[in-house]
Formats: sequence, C-alpha cells, structure tokens
Amino acid sequence: MFYKLISKHAREKFLGANVSESQREQHKKRSVRVIKGDTVRIVRGEYAGIEGKVEKVNTERSTLSIEGVQREKIRGGNVKVQIHASNVQIITLNTEDDYRMKSKEKEKEKVNEKKEKLKKGKEIKKEPTKKKELVKVGST
Repeated sequence: MFYKLISKHAREKFLGANVSESQREQHKKRSVRVIKGDTVRIVRGEYAGIEGKVEKVNTERSTLSIEGVQREKIRGGNVKVQIHASNVQIITLNTEDDYRMKSKEKEKEKVNEKKEKLKKGKEIKKEPTKKKELVKVGST
C-alpha cells in the first residue's frame, strides 16, 4: 500500500531495469525505464529465463505483464503474472517510442558537441608569448 503514498514522478524511477550488454554498447545506457513493447528476460524468481514482450506496465506497483508468463487458476483459465521491473533485464528497446528516441538524439548531439570542442582546443595552439625584459637605466 505504500506505493499510493508516493508521487507519480517518483514512482517512475521504480520502473527502471538494467539493459543487456549488447544494448548497453549500442545505446550507451546501463539502465532504462521499461515501456510497453520492450523485449525483456526475467532474471529472478519462478519464471527466470523466460523472454517476452512487455504487454502492460503498472506504474502504481512497478510491475510488468509479459507475453507468455501465465499461471493457471484453480477454477480453470489463465491469469497474467505480474513481474516486478527490478527482476527483468531489457534485451531489446522499443525504438518506436518518439519520446525515448528524442532523448537518445539529444545525448548524441551533446557528445558530438564535446568532441568538436576538444578538436578545436587541440587545433588552436597558442604560442607562448615572449616576455619583454625591462632594462633599468641607472642614473649616476
């Protein structure tokens, strides 16, 4: 019940999951917020090792509904099992999300700007200026 006391923007941090190593190199991020459409692998718990797409994200409880993760009810029928976001690893990111990709573009622009500044700094080398020596003229 504590999750109802936390503000919405603070709950967003609980939906973060670490990214697989191949995706880390590609996107230059270690962890990302999980969204609908991401492909994830369950790392911990009863369903460890299962991979599937995220069908639903519950921001209140920080849980995910994943394709293929179901439990059979006693009376018959299947129910989706909710997996906490901290127990999954993102294998592929949903690149159709414009908001997520916009932030990636901004990061790339910042990196390019830094590289350009470094190049400019290396190209422009200031030659040390020679200090003029003051000659004292002695009065006798």
